Amino acid sequence: MKRNLLAPVNCDLFCAVVDNFGDIGVCWRLARQLAHDHGIAIRLWVDNLKSFSKLCPEVNVHLDRQRCDGVEVIHWTEPFPDVEPAALVIEAFACKLPESYVISMAGKQHEPVWVNLEYLSAEDWVEGCHKLPSPHPNLPLTKYFFFPGFTPKTGGLLLEHDLLKRRNDFQNNLAQQQAFWQSVGLITPAPETLKISLFSYENSSMCDLFDSWAHGTQTVLCVVPEGRILPQIEKYFEQISESGTRHFSLGNLQVSIVPFVEQERYDELLWVCDFNFVRGEDSCVRAQWAGKPFIWHIYPQNDGVHMQKLRAFMNLYSADLPADTLQAMQSLWGTWNQIQQPIQPHATDVGLAWNDYFTHQSILQKHALTWSKTLSTNNLALNLLDFFSSIDRMRDSQNFSTDRQTI
Repeated sequence: MKRNLLAPVNCDLFCAVVDNFGDIGVCWRLARQLAHDHGIAIRLWVDNLKSFSKLCPEVNVHLDRQRCDGVEVIHWTEPFPDVEPAALVIEAFACKLPESYVISMAGKQHEPVWVNLEYLSAEDWVEGCHKLPSPHPNLPLTKYFFFPGFTPKTGGLLLEHDLLKRRNDFQNNLAQQQAFWQSVGLITPAPETLKISLFSYENSSMCDLFDSWAHGTQTVLCVVPEGRILPQIEKYFEQISESGTRHFSLGNLQVSIVPFVEQERYDELLWVCDFNFVRGEDSCVRAQWAGKPFIWHIYPQNDGVHMQKLRAFMNLYSADLPADTLQAMQSLWGTWNQIQQPIQPHATDVGLAWNDYFTHQSILQKHALTWSKTLSTNNLALNLLDFFSSIDRMRDSQNFSTDRQTI
């Protein structure tokens, strides 16, 4: 890939893994996009290689330094090594940079552009905080807050340059779809089978949802990447699963557990299903790029902040939906997230909410495609590099003015 001349020559991206896959999922996508699409030399510092290896099987958890898919991956440990800071430094999700590295940044003649990549939110305040500077209290450094988001006044979302084309090609190619099903150990479902992916945190509403599918009139294949909800599924079917692909069935419901797949394969799972249940930040964004109806299980927080985030996104995403479709979406999302009024004033059972939601499939499908097309005009990686260039030019201009005054 030819390097973007306005982009930084190199970048240090720091990731402290908090939610197993969410944080590192976002960072790994960003690192590869900067390397592949923009020719930037990336060092990805990760404190948990075991979680990372689930997303990238190429990672060797026993190596402190390695190259994976064009990115230099370094195990972030203490004491931190003495390295030259990069031109662009990204602190993902407010992870605290090593003090020695920060001091080295301050000692560089050309100050690095230091960005705190924040968590994704649709809340109104995000637009006002995007790109705000935060001067270091003791050192001649400034950190900038960079907020991903869904509106033009935010940093946008991660989107590979060819993702939507690959999605469309895949969804119009039966051979590619059959190859995907075979790769995860499944027979290609019959055309009339309703295909649903389920990637979720633990959820007490799961049993009611499974009951609805099992006793419904349509055959349902639910594909579950192995994860935190697996013990609940085993308990529901009163079976203990073995490693590899596992299958459970009851009535019209078949649940297939598949091994955790790398990011590209997960995209294909989202593309091939009719509905997608997703969790956290990374899979939620990928579900939106899939252009399929989805149900988001937001990461629960003890202080209830996640309720505000969920409402904010629902209001934004559903703004153009007809009133009855909007009500059906609010009911299902609300019951699935176990949030009380006013989000789901009509539904008391997730099975009933699902049945109502399903009747709006055609409207939801059309809306999902339109939404993904709209979002695609606001690319996070491009916005990040534009921001780097603007800060770099501003500093060069300031230095030039200072030099003139000195003369």
